[in-house]
Amino acid sequence: MSKHAPASRPVGIPKNARVAVVASEFNAHIVDKLIDGCLSRLKKHGLDDSQVELHMVPGAFELPTAAKLLAETKKFSAIVCLGCVIRGDTPHFDYVAGEAARGIQQVAISESLPVIFGVLTTNTEEQAQARAGGSHSHAGENAADAALRMIELAHRIRSAK
Repeated sequence: MSKHAPASRPVGIPKNARVAVVASEFNAHIVDKLIDGCLSRLKKHGLDDSQVELHMVPGAFELPTAAKLLAETKKFSAIVCLGCVIRGDTPHFDYVAGEAARGIQQVAISESLPVIFGVLTTNTEEQAQARAGGSHSHAGENAADAALRMIELAHRIRSAK
């Protein structure tokens, strides 16, 4: 994995921006760190508690369904999906990780809404820890940054019409 994620930078988001964060309960010891990083980064960039909603789902496979339900409310400027899928000894990893990614992308495209893929897909728990605030950056913070930058881009494009 590249250690060269874009740097966090101030963004010009609308004052009424709202973000939904959907997180998997599976591998909670990793996902909780992603949630903390994501929520802290959103707050750092000016979103208060009334602008951010956290929703929990059982596992990464359920993230796209929750994202779709949230997108259909038309209340959010972006949705951040957080989870952690660690490869095991069976092909289960391939199905869960692949379908979560496909489903999240499908929601983003069908709803014309930033839906951010903040799901770690690693071979080992150590790799997941490294990407949840360890030596390989912080995927929760990076997902928040991506959401904010996409909110800004969408606002700029839609305002130009």
